[in-house]
Amino acid sequence: MNDQNNKPKETPKTIPGGSAAKSKGLRSLLAKKWVTPAAFMAAAAIIVTLMWLYRGEQPEQTTTATDTEVSQGNETTKPADDTIAVMADGEEMQWPVVDYDKLEVALQYYDANGTNEEKQAAMVLQTNTSTYTAHVGLDLAKPDNTTFDVLAALSGKVTHVEKGHPTNGDTVEISHGNGLVTIYQSLSDVTVKEGDEVKQGTAIAKAGRNDLEKDEGIHLHFEARQNGKVLNPNDLIKE
Repeated sequence: MNDQNNKPKETPKTIPGGSAAKSKGLRSLLAKKWVTPAAFMAAAAIIVTLMWLYRGEQPEQTTTATDTEVSQGNETTKPADDTIAVMADGEEMQWPVVDYDKLEVALQYYDANGTNEEKQAAMVLQTNTSTYTAHVGLDLAKPDNTTFDVLAALSGKVTHVEKGHPTNGDTVEISHGNGLVTIYQSLSDVTVKEGDEVKQGTAIAKAGRNDLEKDEGIHLHFEARQNGKVLNPNDLIKE
């Protein structure tokens, strides 16, 4: 009995994973140099996120819709009346003819802001598909159905010349800088070639015919585009 009472008491063993081990592990973790900066960065990120949510800021979402029209036998951007051309070298665009007042508009530009009657009158019948599409240019003709000189509406560089197009007829394109291009179709007797530098008012061809608008007879189809978007020539030329 006395021997049993005099035995030394055993010290409780530390259980692995117990509070002592956890305390040691925590001290070891905090001793690492990267822990404090990481914790600070995480806290800062949380605070910024909460501030952003509180202010109700949301990322801007941009929706781009592509809408195209077929004009003069080619796929082009739908008329964009809100686009404003920036003229190169301070020039103001002029009518691509010698005397605009002596000509008549055989087919008007399709103005999205026009009346229903004006819109209907500015549609072109695509013979290959038997559908009507918006006319993205301006057709000029003489009352007596005779030819006339076609002039460069602005100074620039001839970047495209095509003869004998199956629907558009002879075509000339002139680039004027700032993404602005003028296009002349239904031509004859083209006198310029690709790479030529032309001054405003230079004769580049004569008015002719094309198959797409053959009912108009001899005429000039004139377009203006900026960065691929068609523009209303009436808004660009100050009479």
